[in-house]
Amino acid sequence: MFVPLLAVPLAVQLIAAASGDLPKLDVTASCKGAAEAGYAATTQERLKNCVDSEHRTRDQLAKNWTGFPANSRAFCLSSIAHFAPTYTELATCLEMRRDLANPKPPQASTNGMAPPPQR
Repeated sequence: MFVPLLAVPLAVQLIAAASGDLPKLDVTASCKGAAEAGYAATTQERLKNCVDSEHRTRDQLAKNWTGFPANSRAFCLSSIAHFAPTYTELATCLEMRRDLANPKPPQASTNGMAPPPQR
């Protein structure tokens, strides 16, 4: 059963993507889960490091946001909308779409093996 209210957050993010604004994501839940699953340092230190990293990623994305095509922004936002999204996941999706759209030519191998075939 489709619940229209569940579509509202997604619609807001898609509109933001089309309008050129980087949406505000609440990364706390994702960082909290990652912090609780980690083994190094304390949970609070891991949580702070995660949130700080996400803020740095958000700042970098904000600088480059309008450089990504609107259809890529909308696609990537919709792909992370159904769970606790992070800016890192959003940036990774955008970078992968950019790189797939602009593949680099294969480089000569330094280990004597032929590069993988182009598709």
